[in-house]
Amino acid sequence: MNNDETTNLPIPPGAPADAGDAAGVDDSGAPPEESRVVFASQWKLMWWRFRKHKLALIGGVIMFIFYIVAAFCEFFAPYDPSTRDVTHILAPPQTIRFVDEDGRFHLRPFVYGYRMEIDSETWRRLYTPDTEDRRPIVFFPRGEPYKLWNLIPMERRLFGLEHGRAYLMGTDQLGRDVLSRTIYGSRISLTIGLIGVLLTFVIGILLGGIAGYFGGITDNVIQRIIEVLICIPHLPLWMALSAALPGHWSALRIYFGITVILSFLGWTGLARVVRGKFLALREEDFVVAARLCGTHETSIIFRHMVPSFLSHIIASATLAVPGMILGETALSFLGIGLRPPVVSWGVLLQQAQNFQVLAMAPWLMYPGLFVIIVVLAFNVLGDGLRDAADPYSD
Repeated sequence: MNNDETTNLPIPPGAPADAGDAAGVDDSGAPPEESRVVFASQWKLMWWRFRKHKLALIGGVIMFIFYIVAAFCEFFAPYDPSTRDVTHILAPPQTIRFVDEDGRFHLRPFVYGYRMEIDSETWRRLYTPDTEDRRPIVFFPRGEPYKLWNLIPMERRLFGLEHGRAYLMGTDQLGRDVLSRTIYGSRISLTIGLIGVLLTFVIGILLGGIAGYFGGITDNVIQRIIEVLICIPHLPLWMALSAALPGHWSALRIYFGITVILSFLGWTGLARVVRGKFLALREEDFVVAARLCGTHETSIIFRHMVPSFLSHIIASATLAVPGMILGETALSFLGIGLRPPVVSWGVLLQQAQNFQVLAMAPWLMYPGLFVIIVVLAFNVLGDGLRDAADPYSD
């Protein structure tokens, strides 16, 4: 490449205008930002493009926070998800306050305790804040002993009260803390999406790569299988397969069974994309050179062809996770997915099926709000990664 060609190369939209000197700056007087773009790697070009997408950055930060909370849910949850408080059944959420009823400001946040009465006509529990019972919130207090990841014994949690209990998201019909159960449920709902997408992409890349690389009758057979699976409505098939899981299975077996079921139909779209990429790449010079050197077909597929469009695979994976989360939530909500005592967002939303309970305790719908936030965050993150995967597009 001569100096004129280097100078006239277009700058990708994601590249910073103020990029300084780089190892590729030559003596021809080319602007430093153009030299940096010429010699930048594909991943750096993707990062320059991705960081211009503000919503995608926000979505990435939100997902990072959610997965940190899910990974250390025992520490972040104030109480054990199965602990019951029969004196506070269907108690409403407590408000975090800094100013008390007398107008005095307190540096340490606090909540008011409950004053409970029974309605003589409906026998409904009525809760009102007890302004004489101010309970300061403390950070890193000692609480009920637990094991982090079921391995490390610990007692301290992120926050709690000096005395009594705080229910920032209310309680359910058994007096269990909704916030703690929602935090514990995030581990199941978020990880089932990642594991399901991993299985989906292993199947999709493997079968799509075989179809696109070898072609012929192999391609025809795989394409016909894909067409048959695409024609089957997903939700009824998921429901049928979930209902077929043995009722005596342990919670762990059901968890992986649901994951496999969600992955069963999710690989078809990716397989078609991978097949199209392989059809375009199998006659490229680097693939022909690898074949002439005697490289094994498996090595050509996974070491040469797949990395050439790995950025598109990452973007597709990010966009596929929300579908897995929604699938688990839908199956568990219908009662044919994960079952108690497993705690997931879908299991928690089963309580919302009873409109009478929902009318008296609308805070039981809070796990659905977290599902919406996670799905939106994953979608904007996936959009940003999809745009960054092609840094030379307009």
